[in-house]
Amino acid sequence: MGIYTAKVVVGRSGGLNLETAAELIARARHGVAFTGAGISQESGIQTYRGAGGLWNTTSSKTSSIEFFLADPAAYWEVARERGARLLAARPNPAHEALVELERRRNLVAVVTQNVDGLHLLAGSAEVVELHGNGRTVVCMDCGNTEPRSHVQARLEEEMPPRCLLCGGRHMKPAAVFFGEAMPPEATRRAFELAEACDLMLVVGSSLVVYPAAQVPIAAHEAGAPLVIVNAEPTPFDDLAKVVIEGRAGEVLPKLLEMVSSRV
Repeated sequence: MGIYTAKVVVGRSGGLNLETAAELIARARHGVAFTGAGISQESGIQTYRGAGGLWNTTSSKTSSIEFFLADPAAYWEVARERGARLLAARPNPAHEALVELERRRNLVAVVTQNVDGLHLLAGSAEVVELHGNGRTVVCMDCGNTEPRSHVQARLEEEMPPRCLLCGGRHMKPAAVFFGEAMPPEATRRAFELAEACDLMLVVGSSLVVYPAAQVPIAAHEAGAPLVIVNAEPTPFDDLAKVVIEGRAGEVLPKLLEMVSSRV
């Protein structure tokens, strides 16, 4: 796992240390993990905000529905490299730790802002994808779907890629773009889980993207403690019982080890 370098920050609500976080997780029977781009960074997927974030070098408008509809070819030129990185990515120890916490019955679900599908690949049983899944491409003209890998393979000869069923040119990753609403069923399920959970474990999210960031707030307002693991401060740190600043791939396996030792 390497040298453990996480920094523990005491939350205004009375958080103390890693032991406190581990104890909260160990006691949970209906815990929910809420994840963002930071959990996938160690799988080779670039984050969007913060140090080294995608939006520091690329305009976020390239992931807007307006940009895509205006020129699908321009979108795919930008997305070609991103798609290749997404398809090559594999779950890291942070994803695997969440799977194990679910197996231990401390967590019941993962709610994620990510579109990389890594929680599903890792084996999490219930994954609520608030922003869709970029490993699938959907034709906006007829609704036909294809694996992203098939579409990526055609980009060298066909730009923009066309639907194999209807010939349409609006082949879009099945992810929520800026300007689109989150999927209603996923949104409903996320808030249902948040309002019923006895722990909200936030991992790798800047907690600045709405309405997704309202999910941890819903859990907090329902009385569930917040444990936040992120490389940088978030706007919700003062609400948390414990805030741990560190890499998800280091922190979560450490917490899992501590939770397991309580048996």
